Amino acid sequence: MRRLPTSARVLLVAAAAALATAGCGGQARHTPHPATKAAAAPARPAVAPGLPGMPAPLDPHDLYAADRPNRLSPVVRDFPSRVYVPNTESNTVSVIDPRTYKVIETIPVGLQPQHVVPSWDLRTLWVNNDVGNSLTPIDPATGKAGKTVDVHDPYNLYFTPDGKYAVVMASLDRQLVFRDAHTMAVRKAVPVSCYGVNHADFSPDGRYFIVSCEFSGELLKVDTARMEVVGQQKLPYDGAMPQDVKISPDGKTWYIADMVADGVWVMDGDRFSRPTLLRTGKGAHGLYVSRDSRTLYISNREEGSVSLLDLATGRLTGKWHIDGGGSPDMGGVSADGKVLWLSGRYDSEVYALDTATGRTLAKIPVGAGPHGLCVYPQPGRYSLGHTGVFR
Repeated sequence: MRRLPTSARVLLVAAAAALATAGCGGQARHTPHPATKAAAAPARPAVAPGLPGMPAPLDPHDLYAADRPNRLSPVVRDFPSRVYVPNTESNTVSVIDPRTYKVIETIPVGLQPQHVVPSWDLRTLWVNNDVGNSLTPIDPATGKAGKTVDVHDPYNLYFTPDGKYAVVMASLDRQLVFRDAHTMAVRKAVPVSCYGVNHADFSPDGRYFIVSCEFSGELLKVDTARMEVVGQQKLPYDGAMPQDVKISPDGKTWYIADMVADGVWVMDGDRFSRPTLLRTGKGAHGLYVSRDSRTLYISNREEGSVSLLDLATGRLTGKWHIDGGGSPDMGGVSADGKVLWLSGRYDSEVYALDTATGRTLAKIPVGAGPHGLCVYPQPGRYSLGHTGVFR
C-alpha cells in the first residue's frame, strides 16, 4: 500500500473511497512413408498453448519449478547477493549485505521509491520512483545506479511473460500502461475504472493476469495479448483493500492478500469466480512462495507476524511472530530459500526470518518507509516483476 503524502493524493483517494518454447522441437524433416510406418499420433501438449513467445513451463504441475534453491540463471550467477530496500520517505535505496546483515550503501533515487523490480531478462533492477515519475536503473553486477527514465506514476511494475512489455501500475493515473520492456516507450495505455491498481500475477499460460485495486476493493482480469480488461468484480467485504496477488504452483488457485479483511481471498482465476476469505492476520499484505513450492508466506503488517499456508491443501499451518513486533510488508526469499526478507514499513527497518524455524535473525535499520524490497539475485529463468516473481 502506498503512503499518500500530499493533500492532492489524499483527495483523490477520498474521492474513490527466446527461450525454449513449447514448439521449439519443430516438425520432423522427413515424414515416415505411410506404407512402411504408421503415422505417429501427435503428442498431447503437457499444458495448453501459452502466450506466443513465452517460455514453456518447466513443469505443468509447478509454476515455480525454476525457482529451486540456488538454481541461478547464467545471467545472474556472478551478481553479488544483495537486498535492495526502497525507502519511500527518504528517497533512497538501502543496500544490505545478507551475509553480515549490514547496510553497505545508500543510493539516492527519485521521489517516493515504492518497489525495486527485476527486469524480465534479469539484467536490470528498476527502482519505481512513483511521485518522481521516473525509473532508476541499478546494475546488479556493480550495484551502480544509471540514468533515470521518465515514466509517469510507476507505483509498481510487471512484465508480460513473453518479455515484450513492461506493465506499469499507474495507480493514481488509473491506468495500466504497456511499455516496451527495454526502452519503456508507451505502447498502449489502458484506462481502468477502479482505484489504486497495485499488484498482479499471471496465469500459467500467460494469457491473462489478475490485478488488485486497493482503493476501491476490486479485482481486474486483463487479457495479456489484447491488452484489455476482460473482467472486473468488487470484493465481497466492506472496505476491502486488496494487496499482493499470487497463483498456486498448480495454477488453479489464486490468493489475494487484503489488509482490511485481514486475510487472503481465494479464487479460481480461469472462472474469475467470487472469492472466499481465509483469515490470516491483521493487515495481510505480501505473498511469497517457498523454494520448494510447498508454503506461501503471508506477511501480516498490522500484527508483526507471518502466516504459513500449505499450498497443497490450502490450509494454514502456523504463524511466526517477529521478535519485538514490527510491520512486515513486502519482500522476498533468499536464493537458497533459508531466509525470508521483509520490509518493516512503519518501523524503518528490515526483517530477516529463518524459514526453517521462523526465528528472527536480524532487524536492520534502514531509511524511512521501507517498502518493496528486492532480494537479488534469485533463481528463475525470467522475471514477471514486482519484487521478484520468477518462472
